[in-house]
Amino acid sequence: MRTIGLIGGMSWESSAEYYRLINQGIRARRGPTASASCLLWSFDFAEIEALQHRGDWDGLAAMLVQAARRLEGAGADMLLLCTNTMHRVAPAITSAVSIPLLHIADPTAERIRAAGLRTVGLLGTAFTMEQDFYRGRLSERHGLEVIVPDATDRATVHRVIYEELVAGTVAPASRAAYRAIIARMVEAGAEAIVLGCTEIMLLVRPEDSAVPLFDTTAIHAEAAIDRALGGAEDRVPSAARPGYRAREGE
Repeated sequence: MRTIGLIGGMSWESSAEYYRLINQGIRARRGPTASASCLLWSFDFAEIEALQHRGDWDGLAAMLVQAARRLEGAGADMLLLCTNTMHRVAPAITSAVSIPLLHIADPTAERIRAAGLRTVGLLGTAFTMEQDFYRGRLSERHGLEVIVPDATDRATVHRVIYEELVAGTVAPASRAAYRAIIARMVEAGAEAIVLGCTEIMLLVRPEDSAVPLFDTTAIHAEAAIDRALGGAEDRVPSAARPGYRAREGE
């Protein structure tokens, strides 16, 4: 089994889900006493959030590069960045280490394409929805058409993430707001919805959408399991396996 290096704490709410999903997946494949070989570097998200909203991406890149190098030095065979937004600095990480970084957008896009879908609605932080580092990878590398909410809805999605979900708050009113935003993206032509923030799966459920939901947290974790075990599943499109956003054990 290869050792997975997790760069987490952004927020710890979703990092805990990564740890649970990866270990449940290893147990399901290897037996009841099996668990993942993994290392976790967990940031103080208050520091990360402050730099994000100041636009200090160089400072953030330096912090994440340092974490990646420490995980590599501790014996990690691969890296997972347990957040969608911070893939904004993924190129800096990949150029600083010799072990692979499994980009969260790639297995997500592969699963969408394998399901025969091409037009997706993207939910995430304002950085993820508005900047090109994520949307561009989905469209240019994977040929997907990406729809994002309008400015008012983007502000709502972003606020709920930073004011509620990263603090572990799941509010019925926010679920209703997300449900309405999803419906508007479906009306605009979205064939599926990408939950492009690793906390959104805490709030949104399959019944909240008329089209399939692609949970990037669950998909990313499953791809890491495939890589860690190094089996034939590395070569099987994720959509060939059950569930659009199902989490192991549910």
